[in-house]
Amino acid sequence: MKEKVVLAYSGGLDTTAIIPWLKENFDYEVICVCVNCGQAEELDGLEERAKACGASKLYIEDVSMNSVMIILFPVYRLMPYTRTSIC
Repeated sequence: MKEKVVLAYSGGLDTTAIIPWLKENFDYEVICVCVNCGQAEELDGLEERAKACGASKLYIEDVSMNSVMIILFPVYRLMPYTRTSIC
């Protein structure tokens, strides 16, 4: 059984070029993960690009709404009680 590696994949030149390198030099099964923060257009064709370079899978994790609810909402709730600002 091949060892697996998870690659934080952006679809750019660097992360696309590293997929075949990892396969050729280490014989890894490459699994890509991309975090969707709301950049919809940039995700078009991402899975095809990753698989064409040799990735076995691509997971796209949507965190756009999660980020707002988990990070920003508690900050806004505290704003009236603190002297700090977000920007």
